[in-house]
Amino acid sequence: MTGAQKARRLGKHFLMIDHVLVVAGFYLVFPIIGLHFVGKLGWAAAAVGLALGARQVAQQGLALFGGSLSDRYGARPLIVAGMLLRAGGFALMGFAANPGWLLVSCVMSGLGGSLFEPARGALVVKLTRPAERPRFYSLLMMQESVSAVTGALLGTMLLGVDFRWVGLGGSALFVLAALANALLLPAYRVATPGTSSTTAMRIPLRDKPFLLLVLTLSGYYIMTVQLMMLVPVTLSTLSGTPGTVAWMYAMDAVLALTLLYPMARLGERYLSLEARLQTGIGIMCCAVLAMSSARALAPMFICIAVFYTGSLVAEPARESLVSRYALPSARASYMGLSRIGLAAGGLFGYTAGGWLLDWSRAAQAPGLPWLVLAAIGTLTLAVLACAAAPLPRKKSPPVAG
Repeated sequence: MTGAQKARRLGKHFLMIDHVLVVAGFYLVFPIIGLHFVGKLGWAAAAVGLALGARQVAQQGLALFGGSLSDRYGARPLIVAGMLLRAGGFALMGFAANPGWLLVSCVMSGLGGSLFEPARGALVVKLTRPAERPRFYSLLMMQESVSAVTGALLGTMLLGVDFRWVGLGGSALFVLAALANALLLPAYRVATPGTSSTTAMRIPLRDKPFLLLVLTLSGYYIMTVQLMMLVPVTLSTLSGTPGTVAWMYAMDAVLALTLLYPMARLGERYLSLEARLQTGIGIMCCAVLAMSSARALAPMFICIAVFYTGSLVAEPARESLVSRYALPSARASYMGLSRIGLAAGGLFGYTAGGWLLDWSRAAQAPGLPWLVLAAIGTLTLAVLACAAAPLPRKKSPPVAG
């Protein structure tokens, strides 16, 4: 094994360990927000959704800026700074006494993510070869599922004591992740040396096929963020206890561990990345449509299982498809700009999801939010199907010194 191969292997192992801490810390806090502020304290769902949407915009909308800094200065300083900023946001969130403070804490955590997320995404692209990338993303998703259920279980346990411990627990995990990156992560360069921040930002902004893809995926994200907003609140309402949310993540973990890798192998053999993405979104649309008529806990869990299955098909394909565009001269900038659809979809998904929930309760029409979401997902699927075409490849433009 050459030195480069050994460094790549060790780097991938570190990314997997780091992924466990980041995902567990996130899911310890965010699925609990709606349960606490809407379900327990009775705040307006639209106000809580606005705070969650603002976090999404702060994190994903500014990810291009964070990615360009990573391309210029390397991954490690941006990862460490971002994780510490998120830790501060989570600690503040635990003591939020009104929607204003919740909004501030959510924005802080989002700004932290805008710094570390593009750098981590660029490291995956740097350390994996294109042929192995879909399988590596599948392994990360398997880890994510187990880490998510662990974080959600711990979060619901801490919620039974006090929500302050939820915020402080998430903060502690991100401080630990920051220390691990500061002490153990090599000083990787994620872009061609000499790339300036402004040059790195301009390269993906001029890539029109890439922009079309990431903006179209806004509809996909509008559906997925409901796992943090509408789904936990609905499960808690149907069961009468917030602990049901942890079982949702346990089901996700079981499905991921049993289905994700075999489906990834089958997809590689028979379907293109574009076809896998469209198939997954189609399955998710069917699940969301069925949720409109689910009035008991068992049917709702069946719908969620189908939804998760669709996401297991779509998400590795989406990550691989996006990373295929990334040029060596601006890897982190590409990964940062790829989150712009998540920024738009997250803001609209959280805010509209909360507003639709309030409206459906007032109108006694519980199926209304799910019907709207199914229509958005179907439109997204149609646009992706029409736009599907072989990806153009181009040479990296010259980098200014």
